[in-house]
Amino acid sequence: MTKPVSTVGYLADIDAQPDALLRQADGTLPAALAGIDLTGYDRIVLTGMGSSLYSFVPVERALAAGGLPVWRIDSGQLLDTPERITANTLLWATSQSGRSGELLALLERLEGVSRPRTVLATTDDPTSPLARAADVLIELHSGPEATVSTKSYVNTLAAHRRVLAALHSGEKDEEATAGLRRTAGELRALLGDPPLPTGLAEQALTAAHPRFAYVGTGPDAATALTGALITKEASRVAAEGYVGGAFRHGPLELAGPGLTVLLFGTGDERDATLSALARDLTASGSAVVTVGPRAYPGTEHFATPAGGDAFERLVFGMAHVQQLTVALARAAGHTPGEFRFGRKITDTL
Repeated sequence: MTKPVSTVGYLADIDAQPDALLRQADGTLPAALAGIDLTGYDRIVLTGMGSSLYSFVPVERALAAGGLPVWRIDSGQLLDTPERITANTLLWATSQSGRSGELLALLERLEGVSRPRTVLATTDDPTSPLARAADVLIELHSGPEATVSTKSYVNTLAAHRRVLAALHSGEKDEEATAGLRRTAGELRALLGDPPLPTGLAEQALTAAHPRFAYVGTGPDAATALTGALITKEASRVAAEGYVGGAFRHGPLELAGPGLTVLLFGTGDERDATLSALARDLTASGSAVVTVGPRAYPGTEHFATPAGGDAFERLVFGMAHVQQLTVALARAAGHTPGEFRFGRKITDTL
């Protein structure tokens, strides 16, 4: 079964991701980025809600590996403890709408407590409250979305990669944007006419007690966390995301027939966490899928390009999750990506 052509809604947004990536690649970074020296801050705080927060996983890892004092904290937690922000903090805030309720409340509260030295904002709307509050604005250029985050999430990963290159990794922007364009072309081919994982979706949902877990290591933790979130949003199927070994601390008791687990990583046996988890879960009778360039032994495989970098792996991994959410929604008798209770912009605390 192949995915039908859609001109509106969630499916259309999925198909439009390559074009959105190209718009990000064509966009210009602000000259003000050159004035930011990450070593000059006493702390770097990365914040957002939902997928905006999870998109920071690769950034957090890169800055921490460079010895920088970095924290990734959701805006709701910061709103509860604004003392985490000092007068010499770089606050890097991402909100695809620029209107997330917790983030705007946080910025308002900080004005009366301790405004950070620099607010770096990543958003799709340059007229939004977040954009107006920013000292440096990075535009996503992803365009309007119907419901679930698709283009905006991928473009957030892309924008973060470009900013990280400008401020930390030393990669030239021309090299980073060339990578975005290459990924856009490969993603277009994947999305062209792929078979949906209908069999996996139907098998999972017809189990006596269906349950889903997404587990990722390294930068791929971003896909596990975001993937579980959009599975709930787009297909109304309960799924939880975990970072590495956290799954063994309690959730492992969910293992057995009826549990479907997606493992996000390199597929390399040197990844002791996921390779051991794959072995134990398959032995339990769980259905296990590797999302990466190679499959862990005994698992099904959603392939990402071999030899690609982490950014490319994250983009392709999310595309596979999106296709799974479409198959799950249809298997459950729902319209993929249709909201019943939520809204595209969550501006309510």
